[in-house]
Amino acid sequence: MYYVYIIKSAHKGKVYIGYTSNLKKRLAEHNSGCARSTRQCCDWNVVYTEEYKDKLLAMKREKFFKTGDGRKVLKYKGIFMNGRY
Repeated sequence: MYYVYIIKSAHKGKVYIGYTSNLKKRLAEHNSGCARSTRQCCDWNVVYTEEYKDKLLAMKREKFFKTGDGRKVLKYKGIFMNGRY
């Protein structure tokens, strides 16, 4: 299984969107500073996930969420407030 996930830093309010096959391990990497893209914060919490059987579908969904239309969908779902991450 593959997971598209959104994590948010409680301290800085920053948001990161990614995909992985091991969500628990990936979150630990984000919080330990091992992930270069999220190294600036170490208090990441999962705020949203979707599960896929196919890696390619998960990759496409992650990419979609990083677009303007994807952000609109996430705002509609209540993930983002006021159109912001």
